[in-house]
Amino acid sequence: MQKIYLECKHCDSKSVSFLSYCSDDEADIVSAAKSCSHYKKGQSIFYEDNIPLGIYCLSKGAIKLTRSNKDGKEQIIRFAREGEFLGYRALIADEPLVATATCIEDTVCCFIPKLVFMELLEKNSQINKHMLKSLCHDLGIADERIQSLAQKSVRERLAETLLFLQKTFQDDANTDDNLISVTLPREDIANIVGTATETVIRLLSEFKTDKLIDMEGKKIRILNKTALERISHASV
Repeated sequence: MQKIYLECKHCDSKSVSFLSYCSDDEADIVSAAKSCSHYKKGQSIFYEDNIPLGIYCLSKGAIKLTRSNKDGKEQIIRFAREGEFLGYRALIADEPLVATATCIEDTVCCFIPKLVFMELLEKNSQINKHMLKSLCHDLGIADERIQSLAQKSVRERLAETLLFLQKTFQDDANTDDNLISVTLPREDIANIVGTATETVIRLLSEFKTDKLIDMEGKKIRILNKTALERISHASV
């Protein structure tokens, strides 16, 4: 982790995070109070069961949020990219953090202290609404995840996961909508799908043979999105 300096008004993620609702004075207060750090791939930003002391805003990069069971096995809960903010649910609920945030790319993340964030939440109704909307959105995603695990086959869940990853990690720099730009180990993909790594490897090979996907090094390219949507029973 390396400390850096980054002003909110110069941050590329400002337009898609709650900071876009800050007045100039509020943005100045946040800029003065926050601290920013550069994390290498594989480093963790925060850990589950710790007490939240503020929230985290991703300026650049991507992370995975994981939870561990009593045997130490990790389960991927979700991913986050630039412009998203983390730790706010636990902070608002006054509860310990429920997940560990680990960088899957080099990441720039800013920490906003609890007192500053809670004052913004209390005084700025737009930020309050935005946070409520985000909480509801996260709850909806969790409900869909539970339904998918309960009702869909492994093949359907893998197709659904590939579409989710393609949407989440589009190659924005090259405007290549079909490439899943992040490199995830097959173990992580299996973790999301909820099956064994060997099963994912076999199904990915089948998808490649059927010309639904292609491999570019360790990255995956979607070749037939319509077919994957049909397999996953997703809405087209």
